[in-house]
Amino acid sequence: MTDRKRILSGRTAVVTGGARGLGEAIAKELAARGVNVAMLGLEGDALARTAAGLPTESRSWPVDITDGDAMARSAEDVQRRMGPISIVVANAGVAEAGPFLNSDPASWRRVVEVNLIGSAVTARSFLPYLLDSRGHYLQIASTASIGAVPMMSAYCASKAGVESFTHSLRAEMAPRGVTVGIAYLNWIDTDMIRDADRYAVMGQLRSSFPRPARTTRSAQHMARRVVTAVERRAPSVYVPGWLRSSQLVRGVLPGMITRISRRKLTHPHFTATGLLGAGGRAARHATVRDGGAAHPH
Repeated sequence: MTDRKRILSGRTAVVTGGARGLGEAIAKELAARGVNVAMLGLEGDALARTAAGLPTESRSWPVDITDGDAMARSAEDVQRRMGPISIVVANAGVAEAGPFLNSDPASWRRVVEVNLIGSAVTARSFLPYLLDSRGHYLQIASTASIGAVPMMSAYCASKAGVESFTHSLRAEMAPRGVTVGIAYLNWIDTDMIRDADRYAVMGQLRSSFPRPARTTRSAQHMARRVVTAVERRAPSVYVPGWLRSSQLVRGVLPGMITRISRRKLTHPHFTATGLLGAGGRAARHATVRDGGAAHPH
């Protein structure tokens, strides 16, 4: 292990949405660098299995991140059981695709609730502990935070909101010693994306992007970049790196995307996908959200 990789060793990190995909990969990468990981999310059994397999002292808490009372109790329990919290990675998120007009209102709302409100609840629950440790908060965002695309209105709206929330939070926390970062990530090889690829609407949407913008990268690759950004307390990380340049042209992106959509999105019978992947199914059938205490595994 290099000196750089000892920077985080022995610290306690919180990762939301750690049952699978990027969250699981981030938890494993943190643990590989000596971090004790508290994993939060709806899928208690999957979280417990991942936590049990980590090489550090790690635990899991089954909790709905949109439930403020349950999250506050979980945060208190993490601090009591695992010691001072110095890193929080707000990763939990869900998605759906398809035309807004025939989307299910409950699914559309749930995407915004989990991605945006859930991130705010996570910050509200854990920032008091980061203030004590002068720690680091990292928000997982998306290419969709920079440029909204058709057929993903809930996801794009939530991720744009997450970006603004994070920038506001960074400015607020700067005088108080807590650093706040944001990760702009492109397509990741997760079960959510693999599920999305089964639908015609996602196939045509992705095919309309330039090749670099539709390339999928492994969760492990993304996690390494994200955790390195945590080590550096970086204000932002872009994976792949070319995404950073998209910030320079975001003012013209809506017009460009509209012109491409007129040419490419020609299918007249696209239907909404509903919440995608196993994580989406867990969010749709949330059972932890009962106001009760979340007990760690």
